[in-house]
Amino acid sequence: QVQLVESGGGLVQAGGSLRLSCVASGRIFNYALGWYRQAPGKEREFVATNSRSGGTVYADSVKGRFTISRDDANNTLYLQMNSLKPEDTAIYYCRTGVNWGQGTQVTVSS
Repeated sequence: QVQLVESGGGLVQAGGSLRLSCVASGRIFNYALGWYRQAPGKEREFVATNSRSGGTVYADSVKGRFTISRDDANNTLYLQMNSLKPEDTAIYYCRTGVNWGQGTQVTVSS
């Protein structure tokens, strides 16, 4: 079982940027990895995924603003978030298969 630990969340003004990190306890090069988020009162939703071959898919709501990347040598997944909007406020989780991290809070003020 892979353990995942997210970091990098915080409070930022609209238009700002944050970079989230997710460190895995084991090797990740053979796994697809993804970011999800859950806003207050809403269900958890897909944000972005990075396949084993490096292919990426984004939710329409973040396309062009967020970039997912991975560093397999350091077992780390990243999410670069630019042009942040108040509606991006949520707890952000990384996931691989059935394994989820504990989440990191992102708050965007208007």
